[in-house]
Amino acid sequence: MSPKFVILWTDVVVWAFMALLVVYAFQVRRSPELRAIWRRVFSDAGAMASTPVLLLCLVITLLDSLHYQRALPPAPGSAPGVVSYEPNTRSVLDGLLGRLVDSREATYSRPLSYVGFTKETQVVDGVEQRVAPRLLHGGAHLKDPATEWLPDVLQRAGLGALAGAGLALIVALGLRRWLGRDGRLPWKAAAWTFALLAVTGGALAALATQYHPFGTDRTGNDVLYQVLKSIRTAVVIGTLATLATLPFAVGLGLAAGWFRGWVDELIQYVYTVLSSVPNVLLIAALVLMIQVHIDQHPERFATGAERADFKLFLLCVVLGVTGWAGLCRLVRAEVLKLRELEYVQAATAFGVSSWRIMGRHLLPNVMHLVIITTVLDFSALILYEAVLSYVGVGVDPSMNSFGGLINQARSEMSRDPVVWWSFSAAFVFMVALVLAINLFADGVQQAFDPRARAFKPRLGWLRRQAG
Repeated sequence: MSPKFVILWTDVVVWAFMALLVVYAFQVRRSPELRAIWRRVFSDAGAMASTPVLLLCLVITLLDSLHYQRALPPAPGSAPGVVSYEPNTRSVLDGLLGRLVDSREATYSRPLSYVGFTKETQVVDGVEQRVAPRLLHGGAHLKDPATEWLPDVLQRAGLGALAGAGLALIVALGLRRWLGRDGRLPWKAAAWTFALLAVTGGALAALATQYHPFGTDRTGNDVLYQVLKSIRTAVVIGTLATLATLPFAVGLGLAAGWFRGWVDELIQYVYTVLSSVPNVLLIAALVLMIQVHIDQHPERFATGAERADFKLFLLCVVLGVTGWAGLCRLVRAEVLKLRELEYVQAATAFGVSSWRIMGRHLLPNVMHLVIITTVLDFSALILYEAVLSYVGVGVDPSMNSFGGLINQARSEMSRDPVVWWSFSAAFVFMVALVLAINLFADGVQQAFDPRARAFKPRLGWLRRQAG
């Protein structure tokens, strides 16, 4: 029986954003000027190296944004043609990671371990002893773990890494043939990054078939599965909050800079007051109000996944609505400068309407600021979620996120012995994602900012003179 597809709020946003990216890509392809700018972006080694990481996160997000409910087998005595579905909502990513989802243990276990972390009292040779019990899934195929475990782990990791290295070699040859013709594009940076991802991912995939590569948490859930699911939460927060920011920042910034007078003073008053309120406290207050509303209307949500997703959607909206002041200031200042240029003065003299001038002449000339600022703020929004979840007002506890894993680690890091793997996995994955975004943002800033493009040749000339 076919599954029942479920459309969540954030699924619509993710696929709509993907559609916008495709439309923008066609626009870049048709515009020689935009092609030249994006060529400058990918001429930066850091931006090229971060591209495989961002593409991998995008693929994981898309796979995790196709949700469905599996059909249950017919119950005895049920009417023919009536199909029931399981209450749990799954994604395509859950289906691909089915082994990690189903291999739930009793409680904590260390990475790649075949025994539990917490010892239990068992009778061994007629004597009660405190021993670590065997895991239900991790290393269950081992008959003599004491002698078979290390060779098995090394063999699986080696074969997986070898397969990843083969894939990386094929991709490197393709990049060399496709991008190597243009000597300005550092394709080797992307090839080396992809090789690192492929080798590491191949080893993890091979080990995940029989072990828990990053261990399990308090409830026995696989930590590798949790950090992979957290990628979608981070990307959704960065994307949706950015989209919620743009209408306020760009629209009000254009209006303030063009109309001036009382319109400018009113908009300045609004974003000055908004900037005066501590951002974290304002967001926390709004999120708590949202939580109260959700708790008072449980009948609006058919499943727990819909409830958690709706809270995530509103959290992103709150982040966007409260975070537009900085970009609005930049857009306003740029419009104040642009409105004094000759072509804008000529359009005014010919009687062109204000709305047409803002849409036709001002908006295209502030888009470089919009793109630079939104890309730079993307990683800050991901860190915001970690901070909010750490203080208990972030995403729903049933939804995987980096902030939730770090929040859970507060008690785990105080245990003796320390449960360090959940925090370490969340920290490494979050830092890798934020670092990739920041490296890509640096390339975008240098390519889109005219002042950065003008300064870069001068810096090169100074270095040559100093050398």
